[in-house]
Amino acid sequence: MSSANQEDLVFKALAAPVRRAMLDRLKEAPLTTGALCESFPALDRCTVMQHLKVLEGADLVIVKREGRERRNILNPLPIKAIHDRWIGEYAANAVSLLDRLKRDLEG
Repeated sequence: MSSANQEDLVFKALAAPVRRAMLDRLKEAPLTTGALCESFPALDRCTVMQHLKVLEGADLVIVKREGRERRNILNPLPIKAIHDRWIGEYAANAVSLLDRLKRDLEG
């Protein structure tokens, strides 16, 4: 899969507030699917599984099966790649502009 396609999957996965909330929960510690369902009582298990499938498809969640349980583990690398490609580059440019503005204002 191309880098652009992978980025599209990550952005799509991060577009939904409930999926971002799931990633926040997984940031604390890996959770079984059952424990994740308990964290989102407004959603039925099928809906949680659908969201997890999108997160897994974007490689944001790694699933380890232990018997009948699915342990969901956050994979932060795709988010880091987005940061490095988009945020870091733009932040560096903004800092450079602010530095130049400061120097101009100081004389």
